[in-house]
Amino acid sequence: MDLADRPVVSPTAWEQARQDLLVREKEATRAADALAAARRRMPMVRLEKDYVVAGADGPVRLVDVFEGRSQLVAYKFMWHDPEQPCEGCSLFVDQLGHPAHLNARDVTRVVISSGPLAETLPYRERMGWTVPWYSSAGSDLDADLGLGDGFALNVFLRDGDDVYRTYMVDGRGTEKLGSVWSFLDLTPFGRQESWEDAPDGTPQTEPYTWWRRHDEY
Repeated sequence: MDLADRPVVSPTAWEQARQDLLVREKEATRAADALAAARRRMPMVRLEKDYVVAGADGPVRLVDVFEGRSQLVAYKFMWHDPEQPCEGCSLFVDQLGHPAHLNARDVTRVVISSGPLAETLPYRERMGWTVPWYSSAGSDLDADLGLGDGFALNVFLRDGDDVYRTYMVDGRGTEKLGSVWSFLDLTPFGRQESWEDAPDGTPQTEPYTWWRRHDEY
């Protein structure tokens, strides 16, 4: 490795460089907070069809994929070649942490693959993933959402049996996702902490007070 272009400085000079960069990092954090606030105020679109996807135990209505919660984060795992499943989608799912913290904030996180379960479930087992897994093969869901053959992440809100699409991200927009916070920032209710700029009526608690070890919720 060539270090010629990386200057070596004193601890004092290094700390000054870190502080200078920190100013820009905090600006980026505040900008991300503002984007999340705008995302929480996006309009929604109601899904007109009662979509059914395939689950390990049989057909499942999309409204039941929520598992009784109000918000759903659904990653579309694209599927073209069962011999060579998508490396990028696989890397994404590898990063998914324990679901208990999202569940505590009324969020269910799932994978809905475009591939048939007969092909995708064995791959899920091979990879050791435990995330709830469904197939949209044979459903109009992907086509109606304009997802095409690629990957994407959708966020939905449920009100009774009515399901609304609130957000979608694809491409490089998925690169920073993986942590609890990154997923909560995509949802219509957000982190649900009192410091957040959120629409009136959004459920909120004081920061930190809801955090638990994942086996203590």
